[in-house]
Amino acid sequence: MSFLKVQDIHHTYFTKDTATTALSEVSLTVEEGEFVSFLGPSGCGKTTLLSIIASLIKPTEGTVLLENKPVSTSNNDIGYMLQQDYLFPWKTIEENILLGLKLSKQLNDKTKNYALTLLKQMGLNEDVRKQLPKQLSGGMRQRAALVRTLATEPKLLMLDEPFSALDYQTKLKLEDLVSNTLDEFGKTAILVTHDIGEAIAMSDRVFLLSPRPGRIHKTFEMPKELRESSPFAARNHEAYPSIFQTIWKELESLEQG
Repeated sequence: MSFLKVQDIHHTYFTKDTATTALSEVSLTVEEGEFVSFLGPSGCGKTTLLSIIASLIKPTEGTVLLENKPVSTSNNDIGYMLQQDYLFPWKTIEENILLGLKLSKQLNDKTKNYALTLLKQMGLNEDVRKQLPKQLSGGMRQRAALVRTLATEPKLLMLDEPFSALDYQTKLKLEDLVSNTLDEFGKTAILVTHDIGEAIAMSDRVFLLSPRPGRIHKTFEMPKELRESSPFAARNHEAYPSIFQTIWKELESLEQG
């Protein structure tokens, strides 16, 4: 039984005058502990598909099952990490990372200590806890946002271009940090990205979506030696360039076609 099952998803956005089909006949499965990416041309429905899986949008047709049950926004099984960190500027980092626990009524001494331990593991020391978001760099804020997401112990983590606003060096460091953290906790994750290299370096499998309406055009399974490497090491592996070229050409043909 697959951990996540997406079955025959079709989604159309309706306005007063138009109907735009964003996704058509999308089916896929994700196993527990797996890291997969959605890659494709702009406007192919990657974020729409992520939102449907997270139960933020109800699809026009189709179902999404997590551990064989329909997904729901009423539980804490799914965590989100976005391009912007969305930390509250008037709250300290400690208050921000405990917010999810507070809202879900899970905040107690044990969960608070877990969140603060996570913060330390992310390289954010005790001095940082009392600071405001504006006092931290973009990379540090994204680490705090990841801690806030992981603190509620979600079963499935959604990553919607979480590194795209960062400088390249910080992005590479955070890719490694996030990948290692998710491996350590055995988390299942789905990444939406425009970055082919990022998808290859971080993923076990890459789903390439066709232009609108988005369909699963092709699935690329990363070789074992890349899957077992850190993202930084994967980018420097001898197998990396040929996989990059293969996906690049496939993506280019989709955009031209």
